[in-house]
Amino acid sequence: MNEQKRSTENPELALAWRFVSDTGTHLFLTGKAGTGKTTFLKRLKSESPKRMIVLAPTGIAAINAGGVTIHSFFQLPFAPFLPGASFTAGGSAPSFRYRFGKEKINILRSIDLLVIDEISMVRADLLDAVDEVMRRYRDRTKPFGGVQLLMIGDLQQLAPVVKDEEWQMLKTHYATPYFFSSKALEETTYCTIELKTVYRQSDSDFLNLLNSIRENRAGSEVMETLNRRYVPGFRPARDDGYIRLVTHNAQAQRINDHELEVLPGRSFAYRASIEGKFPELAYPTDLLLELKPGAQVMFVKNDTSGEHRYYNGMIGEVTALSSQSIEVRPQGSPSAISVQQEEWSNARYVLDEESKEIREEVEGTFRQYPLKLAWAITIHKSQGLTFDKAIIDASGSFAHGQTYVALSRCRTLQGLVLSAPLSSRAIISDAQVDAFTDEARQTMPDNRRLSSLARSYYVQLLDELFDFSSPAIALSRYVRLVDEHLFRLYPKLLQSMKSESAHFADEVIKVARKFSLQYTRLVEASADYQADTHLQERISAAAAYFTPRLQPLQTLLQEGCPGTDNKELKKKLHEAADELQHQLALKLALLKFVQHEGFQTASYLKKKALLSIDDAPSTPSPAKRKKKEAAITVPSDVLHPRLYQRLIAWRNAEAARLGLPVYTVLQQKAVLGISNLRPADKAALLRIPYVGQKVVEKYGDDILATVRSCP
Repeated sequence: MNEQKRSTENPELALAWRFVSDTGTHLFLTGKAGTGKTTFLKRLKSESPKRMIVLAPTGIAAINAGGVTIHSFFQLPFAPFLPGASFTAGGSAPSFRYRFGKEKINILRSIDLLVIDEISMVRADLLDAVDEVMRRYRDRTKPFGGVQLLMIGDLQQLAPVVKDEEWQMLKTHYATPYFFSSKALEETTYCTIELKTVYRQSDSDFLNLLNSIRENRAGSEVMETLNRRYVPGFRPARDDGYIRLVTHNAQAQRINDHELEVLPGRSFAYRASIEGKFPELAYPTDLLLELKPGAQVMFVKNDTSGEHRYYNGMIGEVTALSSQSIEVRPQGSPSAISVQQEEWSNARYVLDEESKEIREEVEGTFRQYPLKLAWAITIHKSQGLTFDKAIIDASGSFAHGQTYVALSRCRTLQGLVLSAPLSSRAIISDAQVDAFTDEARQTMPDNRRLSSLARSYYVQLLDELFDFSSPAIALSRYVRLVDEHLFRLYPKLLQSMKSESAHFADEVIKVARKFSLQYTRLVEASADYQADTHLQERISAAAAYFTPRLQPLQTLLQEGCPGTDNKELKKKLHEAADELQHQLALKLALLKFVQHEGFQTASYLKKKALLSIDDAPSTPSPAKRKKKEAAITVPSDVLHPRLYQRLIAWRNAEAARLGLPVYTVLQQKAVLGISNLRPADKAALLRIPYVGQKVVEKYGDDILATVRSCP
């Protein structure tokens, strides 16, 4: 059954989809093994309008989820993160030194959704380290910088790895090592949705047995039923296709090596080819794959040919080998298939310079036959896989959820054989996990709760749009610097700045506060607020009101920073002016967009994400403008109207093609300078104020061709 069909037939999946799409509230999406968590994530990646990144705690989990590891994306060390610790700690404290480039910062600032798969394996301190980074580059006042968090996983499966000496440091800060003990997460109000329909097993008796083990209520009757599957000395026929699940890597390696050694015939070795960066911990199969005819193997990837000949976790037997080919007969199939090499990618997230969309860029590839010896694998590596026949050695289980993971890999009870009897000691359950799970079920939202959260999210986005506190703070800092240090040199400028500040407070800040009461009331009263004509008219009218009242501040900035010989003061002035310019440009672009396009959640989020990136919208800083203006002077009147109109028409068409504000292609003053000075080459073009290197590189040929075509 495909995921889209599942969503329409499964109320929990449909609820989860609407929750992620229509609200900004954090979500823990959980469920038993085989309930469709992974396929939900795949659909989310391909269809959601929200800009997202997908992370996982381990390399294998990240490759399977189509994302990257938490540590690599955030450049975090593997040392414990202690609440309150600095990321630049020195001395004997754990070092959290890292340096993000502009592209990584832009990604962090522009995403709407942060997805963490296999959240059960994420430690509380690691989630707090993520929070620390997100706050630094987004909103310091909000957990995770204000981005929505989607956590996917099953706490009854694999637990976080924490060494004894690490826990000695962490236990004074955290009640448990699990993600739900994160200090940042505890600051939030997040919801839990539990998927209940199991697609892996269809036998209701077996499902009940698995649930009793998962929920730590397996009584004597359940254990007796389970132990009937114990078969002493069970040795299946070679072509039966059983796989053995064991607790330790050494066990699996020993079994596979022995079974391969006793097989007759010549062995063949196939070395993987690796290009670029591909960490060893993320190898999906052996770097050097050794096989013999008759070897039992497991496919470790779905068939990418489109023929659906094999899938991840399918068992088969090697029937023929050569140095250039491998043939495998899948379990239950009368005929063998020729196996070709497959490719796995190690990707990183980058920003597309043209579209400003987040995309995955391949850093390295791993090419190998999608097979591994499979007489035995560890329970840990079996997570996410499904088997028809398995021999389970779980009597030595040593971790929470290990036995449940092993048993739940099987489709049926009849396909399961125990190599040793199971006692209640092998079914390890963490009381803290059980307590959290019971409490989390109480937070599962219904449709009424979802509607309330979606409505609140809509108001939250409106609050964000009509919140002018950021430019107000930047303006206050700029005026204060002039008032404290330059009031004697620039009394008229200071008077003008204070006058504009007063107008801004009266005509923008106060009016915005009153308007917030109005739109909140309208949203609350409307049955369908996103389609409410009156509400949309009021939002558009408000955007039209505020836009011209921000323009005087931009005009003030265009005059440049007041001069001073104090280098430190000059630096602070330019920083304050640049910050105010950035805040104004972002706010004006969003207001103009909403004025003309209306206010819909999906389109607003996309526009905001594009504009949140540093160079979109981009305007030269006052410092750079002053330097360029010293090089050349542009007449203020339009000297060549025909050329001016042609340049405007070209700029507007290019902006429409890209779906961006016109000033991000070429500013009005740049158009005036080009039309008046008629540059003959790129060097002359670059000397014109408001024309930067990027403009010349991207549009220089088009601009010069337009100049030459207009005598």
